[in-house]
Amino acid sequence: MSDTGNGDFEFERRFLARDVPAELLDAEPALIVQSYYLADEGYALRVRAQASAVAGVDVGLDEVSLLEQYADRVDFCAVTVKGPMNGGTRYEAEREIDPLVGVQMVRRGGARVAKVRHSVWLGEDGWVVDVFAGANAPLVVAEVERGGPVTDLAIPDFCVTEVTADPRFANDGLAHAPFATWADAWRAELAQRGPTFLPGFGHDHRMTGF
Repeated sequence: MSDTGNGDFEFERRFLARDVPAELLDAEPALIVQSYYLADEGYALRVRAQASAVAGVDVGLDEVSLLEQYADRVDFCAVTVKGPMNGGTRYEAEREIDPLVGVQMVRRGGARVAKVRHSVWLGEDGWVVDVFAGANAPLVVAEVERGGPVTDLAIPDFCVTEVTADPRFANDGLAHAPFATWADAWRAELAQRGPTFLPGFGHDHRMTGF
């Protein structure tokens, strides 16, 4: 969530990623398991449990198994309310909660998503690369967030196509309709129409040579 003077709004753009260079990924990324107690037309109520600096996460495991495997290493939990995405902007209000309570909340209800999160600085922006687990493997999404609209962006060449405005790729969407259930149809769709990137965000350009 942005904390740079724009209140409870986040400004982000998201891309499907492939072949992310291994040297850009963290040796000990964060594991995130989150549960959506509500997800409807872009409105969401989420509980997140996060374990920092974990290595060797098996993304082939399901969301509950990953939570149980790393429950004693969870060091951050939060409850978050989100509104619909509108042109790369989304309402988001978050409150940190006790990790013991957060883990129990994720255990006990909601539709879950698990992912391994890598953080990397590229050009003038901080990016996160989310490697999804369980029913959403092998999806990889790269995301950049700023304190204001994400314009004039240097887009890494491992970003295949933009998914900012596609609700299927939102985490709340993936919790209820996992990538594995529609991946083949989407790949056929991508092959037919080709990559797309949102217009109206200034002069975006490609970044190469990491």
